[in-house]
Amino acid sequence: MADGPLGAPTDPALRAEIVDNVRRYVAREVLPHATELEHADEFPDDIVAAMRDMGLFGLTIPERYGGLGLDLLTYIGVIEELSYGWMSLSGILNTHTMLALVLLQHGSEEQRERWLPPLATGEKRGALSLSEPDAGSDTRSISCRAVRDGDEWVINGTKAWVTNGERASLVVLAAKTEAGVSAFIVEKEPGPKFEGLSVSKKVAKLGYKGVETVEMSYADHRIPAGNLVGELGRGLPQILAALEVGRINIAARAVGVARAAFDAAIGYAQLRTTFGKPIAEHQAIQMKLAEMATRLEASRLLTRSAAERKMAGQRCDVEAGMAKLFASETALELSMEAMRIHGGMGYTEELPVERYYRDAPLMVIGEGTNEIQKLVIARGLLARARGDVRD
Repeated sequence: MADGPLGAPTDPALRAEIVDNVRRYVAREVLPHATELEHADEFPDDIVAAMRDMGLFGLTIPERYGGLGLDLLTYIGVIEELSYGWMSLSGILNTHTMLALVLLQHGSEEQRERWLPPLATGEKRGALSLSEPDAGSDTRSISCRAVRDGDEWVINGTKAWVTNGERASLVVLAAKTEAGVSAFIVEKEPGPKFEGLSVSKKVAKLGYKGVETVEMSYADHRIPAGNLVGELGRGLPQILAALEVGRINIAARAVGVARAAFDAAIGYAQLRTTFGKPIAEHQAIQMKLAEMATRLEASRLLTRSAAERKMAGQRCDVEAGMAKLFASETALELSMEAMRIHGGMGYTEELPVERYYRDAPLMVIGEGTNEIQKLVIARGLLARARGDVRD
């Protein structure tokens, strides 16, 4: 495979070692505590510190900027393992990684040298700020504005659904300018308020607990002119390209949650007995398990295929959309099937199955709803059929 925009492919043995290390860490330190932290909606400071120590915040950042310089296949393997333990952990990395990718692909060398090293170590946390209260999937309708005033940009507007927004030190922000939507880096201190920028609302959620999702308001917030990323008016293509990685991340998260649900179901089916035998010996349960395992494997393969295309520098909007669509629907279905196999126990807070069921819908909605994914896939396929799009 040729080197793509995310660097050279990682040696498979090294990739397997890193993913295995994360798997063992999750089994040892995440699984025993995830349910308690999730029910308390408590940010996992100790786990995030360990993620920093393992270098996960710099996983895909090149070594010359202090990162590990590993490929997207390694990244999705790590995301799957984190999500298997607690899906919220993968969200802590996702927007951080997308901000780094925007800088890598569109930032100046001065910007990369300034911001990528502290992002790689986790000293600075990153967030992505695109959606607004009245502009979600319709990204061209954003109203947050940036106006040039001498050597500064003045920003006014409100952004919604910002994961990591309060704890982030750097935010890649999409704002309207006279030339169109542009991308900016907003620097802030972790916390609810910072010089014309405030976390105006914390969003209470069905699942995806522990990691904050916030609304951020800008009121005459000033940033240096040099914080513009790439060309003026080209912010949407820059951020949407990074969202391809975000959709592959969502697919990998969904695989992790689906795998956790399947493992819980097949384990419980061998322990629970009805009518004198384990329920795993009942044909109805066996058919469920077969369908679950098949959908899980298909989801993993679709996710891997999308990652390989992205690594090779090929256009992968269709493949990323397919992976995100299928894997997220699979996570939703498998979490429900796991609950059905568990019966009444699956509906209680004593087991993590109810958490999988509450976490799964985020993947159906996040990084563009699955209805939007279907449109992206169809339009991409039609463009390819017409010969309008080349890899």
